[in-house]
Amino acid sequence: MILATEAMRRAVNGGQLLEAIAAETDGLGVQILDPAVETLFGAVMGSRSGLVSVHNGALFLDLGGGSVQMTWVDTSKDNYEIEAAMGGQSLPYGAAKLTKALDGQSTEVQAKEICALQNGIAGIYSNLCARFPALRAIKEAYDRGEDAFVDVYMCGGGFRGYGSMLMHNDPISPYPIPSTHTYSVPGSQFKQPTKMRQVNDEYDGKIYGMSKRRRQQFPAIATVIESFIAVVPNIRRVTFCGGSNRQGVLFMKMPKDVRESNPLEVLANVTKTEEPLFNAILGLLSASIPETQDDLNNIPTIFSPGLGALFVRQIWSRAGHSSNSNSSSALHHAIIRDPDCPGLTHLARALLALTTCARWGNDIGPSDEILWRGLKGVIESHHPDAMFWTLYIGAVANMLATLFPVMPQNARELLSAVRLNSKISKNKSERDKVELTVSLSAQIMKHVNLEELSATIKNTTKIKGEKGKYKSNVQFSNLS
Repeated sequence: MILATEAMRRAVNGGQLLEAIAAETDGLGVQILDPAVETLFGAVMGSRSGLVSVHNGALFLDLGGGSVQMTWVDTSKDNYEIEAAMGGQSLPYGAAKLTKALDGQSTEVQAKEICALQNGIAGIYSNLCARFPALRAIKEAYDRGEDAFVDVYMCGGGFRGYGSMLMHNDPISPYPIPSTHTYSVPGSQFKQPTKMRQVNDEYDGKIYGMSKRRRQQFPAIATVIESFIAVVPNIRRVTFCGGSNRQGVLFMKMPKDVRESNPLEVLANVTKTEEPLFNAILGLLSASIPETQDDLNNIPTIFSPGLGALFVRQIWSRAGHSSNSNSSSALHHAIIRDPDCPGLTHLARALLALTTCARWGNDIGPSDEILWRGLKGVIESHHPDAMFWTLYIGAVANMLATLFPVMPQNARELLSAVRLNSKISKNKSERDKVELTVSLSAQIMKHVNLEELSATIKNTTKIKGEKGKYKSNVQFSNLS
């Protein structure tokens, strides 16, 4: 299958080219995609193919060589992909085409092209707001002065080039994950096209992920970014996606129930026999997180992106090896495992790495500390309190593995021996205290050192040289 997009749609000799391809390939045909179909395959399903879901909706954009597409995607809606494709629109301002239109032109001509681009994006955004109530509500709230923000997903070589430039200049340095696929930045960091232009002009060395051609096109890419920001200033977060028309087409070939399933659950591969035990372990870990007025639901943990079962797989998987070997393995394995697996975003990999590392007591050497702190930066870029809960969940898992050196055979064995309860005690003059109550059976009580268990959790949740919002405290009681 050969797909063609904007260049072929507008080529004056397109018919001749199609005939030449057919002649040289024994009649192989070329499918010239309609703009709506290109939006479906690229901006929508190409990006979607690398994600678990996009509930509550987000703007999706695709910047290729000849055109740029924009639409709104909310995977919680029925037939969201068709709605997104029909609602989206395309503009003939791809990175290569805009470069050609701007290079060597007078200031007046350049201003005219940029004005047409920005007006085009504004028109698409207005149409999307009219078609999708959720997006319209965000815009209206923002226009009233409220804190209303929109998430953005970007794919296509042009936008990934901008992502590579942002990663090159990321305050997390060295950035711990090499691929720009699912690289994510807050809106404030994204909205730096002027600074990125300057870096592109002045930096003589190799910029990872940027070819010579992409750097030549970068002024045009930055122009598209500037035009988008001018129309949509209220950006919460931007995620760069590795998908394209190719991935979108392949994704669409899957049965709908398969492509809309959670790929992380498939990766965890929990059998029906294992399911009750996994649920019991996850239930205990969840019970260790207090129910509170604080909006902990907005803080990313292994629970929020659906990593729970994958983490449970890791708790006992390397038992018998040293804690320093296991801590190091946790960091490196999480960032290289299952390349391009949908749902294993940069954030998901960082959460899995550091929660598993904490399960082994964060026993890392100096070289791994650089990686550890880089992954910590990824997590904290999403929420400043997320790191405490990452370490805390890992520490609780460490405690469970101490109580059960071998993974329990079933849920009854686990729950008859240990129960967890938690709450937060607030203190105006000190940090909030997370109070964990661990209820243990008499049999378990005989064989564990409670002081060591308590100290392990406290020490694991501390970060050297930092004083966060929370501190932990552990109490033990008899399980009745």
